[in-house]
Amino acid sequence: MNNEQLNADHGIAGQVEFSEGNGGLTMIQVSTPKAKALISIHAGQVLSYQPSGEEDILFLSSKAYYQDGKAIKGGAPICWPWFGPDPEGKGRPGHGFVRNRPWNVLSTEATPDDDIKITLGLTDTPETREIWPHAFELTQEIVVGDSLNLTLITRNTGSELFSITQAFHTYFKVGDITQTSVMGLQDCIYIDKVNSSAEKKQEGVVTIASEVDRIYHDVSNTMIIDDKALNRCIQILSQGNKTAVVWNPWKKISAEMADLEDADYKRLLCVETTNAASDVIAIAPGQEFRLVADYSVMKG
Repeated sequence: MNNEQLNADHGIAGQVEFSEGNGGLTMIQVSTPKAKALISIHAGQVLSYQPSGEEDILFLSSKAYYQDGKAIKGGAPICWPWFGPDPEGKGRPGHGFVRNRPWNVLSTEATPDDDIKITLGLTDTPETREIWPHAFELTQEIVVGDSLNLTLITRNTGSELFSITQAFHTYFKVGDITQTSVMGLQDCIYIDKVNSSAEKKQEGVVTIASEVDRIYHDVSNTMIIDDKALNRCIQILSQGNKTAVVWNPWKKISAEMADLEDADYKRLLCVETTNAASDVIAIAPGQEFRLVADYSVMKG
């Protein structure tokens, strides 16, 4: 469907506009008195969320790929139906197959609270069943207002139970990674993937001074990124998850990644709302599961 048709079917004057973005990909530009947002239909991915009077809370790489079959580095990518490497070791892509293909626009609406709600979706096809042999409906509800609220809904439309892991692999923009900390994970046990997946206990707040790749277990539903350089805190509220991931590539990996600038590790921090590691979600035929993340700014 072309942008003219999308605007005719789903555009909202002055608030929701479909246009051609980088790489010729269709973007949804959202504007409200409360915030602005940019959403890529490719990958079903929020790329930007800027509350009124604030800097963007999301990091987006200046070297990100914008093409079919590639993931966009930044914003809030969706990992689904698995998080991390192929769980069956079949050589399928890391983090699943929905972050590098186009989604469908299901609806747009202005809510009574003057928020904008965008609903995107995917269903199984012969191609997806070759990768993952299950019937599903995947829906993402994106609400842009005083906060950015993301809800990922997985429905099992088949006749057999299936299991998933998943994530909002969200990249947050920070002023200086060395002046940034994450609160809300104190005393949680985590898998340290930088140290041979050793299990450790988080003592105090999370700070970043080297490569960090951790899966935290039994997390609360509130985390806060304290960004002293930008004098703000980003609050992350979640539902449906028992795990969370904290990731920063640091110097070496940032320099090695073609879709990151060498110094981008200083400007980004991934704090991810996940069902990962042992937090596996089984969904029976006809049932659904919801993963929710809500992001808002509090002044530091």
